[in-house]
Amino acid sequence: MRPSIWSSYFIELSPEETVRTFSRCGWRELELSDEHARALLARGDPARAGREFAALAGGLGVSFPQGHLSLTCEIAPAGGGRLQDETIDDLRRWLDLFLALGVRAAVIHPGGEELVRLGAERARVHELRARALRALTAHVRGSGLVLCLENVSYAPSAAELLATIEAAGSAGLGICLDTGHLNMAGGDQAGFVEEAGARLLATHLADNEGASDQHLAPFGRGTVRWDDLMRALGRLRYQGLLNLEIPGENRCPVEVRLAKLDYLGRVLSYLKAVAARERDGGAGHSK
Repeated sequence: MRPSIWSSYFIELSPEETVRTFSRCGWRELELSDEHARALLARGDPARAGREFAALAGGLGVSFPQGHLSLTCEIAPAGGGRLQDETIDDLRRWLDLFLALGVRAAVIHPGGEELVRLGAERARVHELRARALRALTAHVRGSGLVLCLENVSYAPSAAELLATIEAAGSAGLGICLDTGHLNMAGGDQAGFVEEAGARLLATHLADNEGASDQHLAPFGRGTVRWDDLMRALGRLRYQGLLNLEIPGENRCPVEVRLAKLDYLGRVLSYLKAVAARERDGGAGHSK
C-alpha cells in the first residue's frame, strides 16, 4: 500500500504546478483528477499531451498510477445506441492520455443511474454497462491498464459491481472502493473489501457523517470505521494506492492546504501500520 492523493487537492493550479507542489512536499504518487485530465486533453492529441506531462512529472519524481475517468460521462445511458457510442469514443481519448501517463488503475463510474431510477431489469443494466466496458477494455488490452468500477449511490455494493464485471467478461476490470459513498449507503467497509477480494485494485479514501458526500479527511467528524477497513485491507494483502479524495478539505487557502499535507501523510502512515499489523499477525487468515 502506498500513500496517494488526488491531484485536485490543488484544483486551482495547472497540472504542471500541481506536480511541482506535490514534489516539493514529498508526495510521489498521485491520482490524476478529472479536472486536471480535462486540462491536459484540451491541449490536443491526448497521447502527446500525456507523454509531455509524464516526462515533466517523472523528472520531479512523481507518477500517476491511478486516474479518474470523466466524472460526467454516462457509459450506460437509458437510450443506449448512438449516445453510448459517443461516450465510448470520448473515453478512448481519456484512456490514450492515461496510457501515455503510465496510469495502471483507471477509475470509472459504473453507469446506468437513470435506468436504475426507472426500475429497469438488472440484467439489462448490467448488459448495457458491459457493452461499453468491453469496448473500453479492448482499447487498452495488453497495456496493463485496468478499469476499476467505483461504488456509487445507484451501485453501492461490491456484489453489484462484480455482477457487471461478470457480464462484461471480467478481463481488464477491477473495483475501486469509495469509502465515503459506502458510508452514505450504510455499507460495511470490511465486508466490501472481503467481497471484492482480488478485484479491489484502487481506493478513494474519504469520510462523511453519513448524510452527504462531504469528502472529509479520515478521523475528523466523519463516521467511517477506519481501523476496521484497514484490517480488512491487511487481510486481503491489498497492494494498490491508499488514495485520498477529499475536496471537503479544499475550503481554505493553498498555504493552509500545504500545511495539511504533513498531517495527511501521517494519517496514511497510521492507516498503513494498522493494515500491516493485521497482515503480519493474521497471515494464516489471508486470502
